[in-house]
Amino acid sequence: MGARHLKTAALVASTSTSQKVSDIVKGVISDIKAHGDTAVRSYSEKFDKWSPPSFKLSAAQIQECISQLPAQTLADIASAQANVRTFAEAQRASISDFEVEIQPGVFLGQKSNAIGTAGAYIPGGRYPLLASAHMTIVTAKVAGVEHVVACTPPIAGEIPRATVAAAHMAGADEIFLLGGTQAIAAMALGTETVRKVDFLAGPGNAFVAEAKRQLFGEIGIDLLAGPTEVLVIADQFADPFTIATDLLSQAEHGPDSPAVLITTSEEVGRKTMVFVDQILKDMPTADLAGTSWRDYGEVVVVDSLDEAFELADEYSSEHVQILTREPRVALEKMRNFGALFLGEKTCVSYGDKCIGTNHVLPTRKASRYTGGLWVGKYLKTQTYQEVVDEKASGEIGRLCGRCSRAENFEGHARSGDLRAHLYLQDEHAWIGEAKKV
Repeated sequence: MGARHLKTAALVASTSTSQKVSDIVKGVISDIKAHGDTAVRSYSEKFDKWSPPSFKLSAAQIQECISQLPAQTLADIASAQANVRTFAEAQRASISDFEVEIQPGVFLGQKSNAIGTAGAYIPGGRYPLLASAHMTIVTAKVAGVEHVVACTPPIAGEIPRATVAAAHMAGADEIFLLGGTQAIAAMALGTETVRKVDFLAGPGNAFVAEAKRQLFGEIGIDLLAGPTEVLVIADQFADPFTIATDLLSQAEHGPDSPAVLITTSEEVGRKTMVFVDQILKDMPTADLAGTSWRDYGEVVVVDSLDEAFELADEYSSEHVQILTREPRVALEKMRNFGALFLGEKTCVSYGDKCIGTNHVLPTRKASRYTGGLWVGKYLKTQTYQEVVDEKASGEIGRLCGRCSRAENFEGHARSGDLRAHLYLQDEHAWIGEAKKV
């Protein structure tokens, strides 16, 4: 592959920083496990300077938040959630229970049952990501989750009204003003006031991601997410200004968000870099977007679109935007991506905020083995079996005996032997001996 780099990433993540985060998170989890609400309050005071009489919002507080928001904001939340709900309902409809008779009298089946209780983490801090309420809570409710606990941090000592409204409108059963590791640990472990959940979803910073990693097993999680990633594939017909705008739209998520352009045109690549520098001059989030672009931005020129697709599969990026004359070709050529955004009329920001697909997506090459959050993540696909025919049970018992003894599982074999004895009158010495007592 003749790839030529016009710009390369400058930095590599620090192992020592990751270890520090891991150690801090481990200590917080251990403390909350031992001391419950007392520890939760202590960490909320320390990290968020937030210690209200109750972290759980009352119905009156929720309604007060909603009443203080502009009508247009509420309408926009409703519209975005309607899109998410419509897509999630289509996903749920695609998952079917079934039962098949694999041979006369032998029935095997599959059912999808919703998880009982789910936690939804909605980030705050730098940005109040109220869209995460749509993605986590609406999707859970469409799946059939009975009880959803939502946690979101205060912002500068204030209640994030729009986020609270979004969580309530999405269907959250409880809303807590609680952030960071302490929120994740409280939901995963349970405290005197925070219900323990079975499953936890939602994006967050490095501490939130590490808390989810350490608590996986205690609860289920959606995925282990890292910094936001964007990769654009462009041909010679793509508009460099559009590419630059869309790269920076994702680079502003944080100072370590990779933004990559793979193009078949060196001219497009060089013009894109010029426009990036120009746009950054008066971009309000230039401190974050500019740092990401400087340290993690890349521009790669390849000889053909086939090479572009192949290289993009190696990157396995969270968001992949296709700015080519025939964008749908990528659906056939690519397999490793969190989500595809096809054509100039579609941008990654649509997926982040309102179009209806889920924005909780795999990062750090995890799209090689998993997709993002969807209705199926909130479902347990469970199987059942029933044998109603005596002859079939006896024959399967004979097969079970032989298969089990090949693995030296005598107890398993005897369960099969017994059915062969009951329904096909097979003689087994161990049965006769055991029945003598």
